[in-house]
Amino acid sequence: MRRDRIRPVFTKALIARKMNVPAATAWSAVTGIGRLDVWFPSIATCRVEGRGVGARRYLTGTAGGDIEDHIVAVEPDRRRLVYQRVRSPFPVSSYRGTVEVFESFDALAVVVWTIDFESAPADSGPVKSRLESAIGAGLEGMRADLEAARA
Repeated sequence: MRRDRIRPVFTKALIARKMNVPAATAWSAVTGIGRLDVWFPSIATCRVEGRGVGARRYLTGTAGGDIEDHIVAVEPDRRRLVYQRVRSPFPVSSYRGTVEVFESFDALAVVVWTIDFESAPADSGPVKSRLESAIGAGLEGMRADLEAARA
């Protein structure tokens, strides 16, 4: 009898928000990597060890669950930060996040957060939906935080 293995699927989630702050302000916040507990309603605590590439970010969700991210790339010229999630409450076998800041035609920030993850086919849709919701809420929190600081 042959047992077929379930092949994982690769899924991409992309969330973007325009912010009423200059791109440089948003980029500075992104590279700070430590305010996720302020921006994301689903994050209870956020602790950072180190700076730049090699830094580690430790998060605890409001519903429990530990998360650990490693910063793997910081590209100031492209305003691009990449992290690898090495511990996650999500049913994924790999998870890579990319946060980019663009300047819109009116010189304001557009933050684009992309997640590439690998999971069992049955988990792909629910995980993508959950990530899009959580990151969307986090970007709204980031926008509110940065705009309040600017006022």
